[in-house]
Amino acid sequence: MISLPLFHRIAGQLVIVLGEGDAAEAKRRLVERAGGVVTTDDSAAAQLAFVADDQPEAIVASLKARGVLVNVVDRPELCDFTVPSLLERGSVLVAVGTGGVSAGLAKALRLRLEALLPQSLGKLAQALGDARGTLRKRFGDPADRRRVLDDALGAGGPLDLLDDASAERFPAWLTVAEQGLTARSEFTLQSDDPDDLTLRQARWLGSADVVCHEPGVPESVLVRARADAVRYALTVGMPAPDLTGRVVVIRQG
Repeated sequence: MISLPLFHRIAGQLVIVLGEGDAAEAKRRLVERAGGVVTTDDSAAAQLAFVADDQPEAIVASLKARGVLVNVVDRPELCDFTVPSLLERGSVLVAVGTGGVSAGLAKALRLRLEALLPQSLGKLAQALGDARGTLRKRFGDPADRRRVLDDALGAGGPLDLLDDASAERFPAWLTVAEQGLTARSEFTLQSDDPDDLTLRQARWLGSADVVCHEPGVPESVLVRARADAVRYALTVGMPAPDLTGRVVVIRQG
């Protein structure tokens, strides 16, 4: 890693933008979009500066001498910081950077991510933020809280972050989450090959506290559960015992 990725809050702060043309105008828009106040006064009391100039060396040296962090358009060797390609989904901000090596590559990667991340991701993030107090109250143990969120946000989970409908499901999920960590999932095994498990089945196994299984369920499937998960052997058709925690019941097809 050649740079330290940071999100710098500039709302209400002066930011120097020097130069003319499309490049300088793009930097002005970027600063204003983040809530900063653009100034073209190179002596202003600012912490950051963007320079778009054909011969920037003198002004850059002057700015750096005052401790101002400088970004110089198309001159990565003069930059104290670079500007990544940005993807926004409400409060979710994904920054893709290459340390100034290739802005084109960063842009191409950002466009690929644009196609993956649903527009509703920002709404989901806001809902999680609004529910932070409720989740902390319900799950006082941070490990429990992380486990609940990991299960919900993972692939195939009720709040799968790549599913556009997850934000709409959030209120119902929160109601269930407030009822406790006890959850029961059940599925019938269609193949002895663990690679044939669906994403949701694999997620259930990977997060289970207890695995109840009928005869014939192969060890190669059972080992997909956590090593510390408790196992209960069931007879065919036998109901799983009333257990607490996250319980997965595997029936043999």
